Amino acid sequence: MTERTGLDTREIDWDPRAPEVLADQVAAYDAMRAQCPIAYGAQHNWTVFGHADTVRILDDPAGFSNVVSAYPAVPNGMDEPRHRPYRQIVDRYFTAERLAHFEPHCRALAHSVVGDLRVPGQVEVMSALAEPFANAVTCGFMGWPDSLREPLREWTGKNHRATLSMDRQAMHAVALEFDGYIREQLDLRRADGADPDDVTAALLTERVDGRPLDDAEIVAIVRNWTVGELGTIAASVGIIVEFLATHPEVQDRLRADRSLLVAATDEILRIHAPLISNRRRTTGEVTIAGRKIPAEERVIVLWASANRDERVFGDPDEFRLDRDPADNLLYGRGLHDCPGAPLARLELHEVLDALFDATSRIEPAPGTERTLATYPASGFATVTVRLG
Repeated sequence: MTERTGLDTREIDWDPRAPEVLADQVAAYDAMRAQCPIAYGAQHNWTVFGHADTVRILDDPAGFSNVVSAYPAVPNGMDEPRHRPYRQIVDRYFTAERLAHFEPHCRALAHSVVGDLRVPGQVEVMSALAEPFANAVTCGFMGWPDSLREPLREWTGKNHRATLSMDRQAMHAVALEFDGYIREQLDLRRADGADPDDVTAALLTERVDGRPLDDAEIVAIVRNWTVGELGTIAASVGIIVEFLATHPEVQDRLRADRSLLVAATDEILRIHAPLISNRRRTTGEVTIAGRKIPAEERVIVLWASANRDERVFGDPDEFRLDRDPADNLLYGRGLHDCPGAPLARLELHEVLDALFDATSRIEPAPGTERTLATYPASGFATVTVRLG
């Protein structure tokens, strides 16, 4: 079909929001990768499906800018040299020392959430485990009160619905709502003081270019951490638990050797991505997969496809722990790789460790059907297992 926008006439290759794509995103991306390695979409952007083309984009931040939104994003929505001083601040919150300090609390939160499950019994993973755990560890890491857990859970649903509908007014409203939660926590710390180990309080002491961070910058940093954490950790837990329930041989191997948990979760989330995509913007004309893309075009980096590219991974559904970790783009690559990757790995390790401690078996629940999440989310909306 052809799309006309002003004087521009373009051939539309696909619609990532079409019902047949949303019905099974991974299968749709696999099919597109085989037949159309880069596609111009109905939303007027380009989607890249292959691993090599994705790596090329990630390794060229000058040619593919991260400045893609009018809404401030610190530091992931910045290019060099502006990006560097903010990223240096962010990296200080994910050091081995800070994560070692958080680890006992993370472990306690994981055991608390798992302890609320009915064992033996049937459990809907997303509502009973994945979402409560994501909310608990987000609040725990940031030093926020438990009373924020349920509002954040409700907010995540509103944010997903607004993004799916592409209702810009609704998206703006939910963004302001979330910013309000952060600003309230900043004001409380200014008024009452806080433990120096409190992450939110510590951000109030940070400086960039010789001046303190302003509230808008802190809000943008925290929004980037927490919005990604809430949705992605919940999706990851659902994906991993479903995989273990349906792959008993993998479950048995991990129960027998829990030192494999981190490598295993990376591989499971390569197979089924918890985060669908990120955006870039071309700074000049480029050619990708034989197609010329003008400057100032939006390009979608599709993690859910690149990490399943047969030219790199062979059978993308085969679980293997001997793959080259550098090929796995789960946490990105290059200048804008995910600074919170060590925290995510810690959280997933602790929740699985707690789940294995509390159970002897995770199995598909008879007579139930899983429901896939819809774009822009990934993973499952519902997935029910039996815990033994």
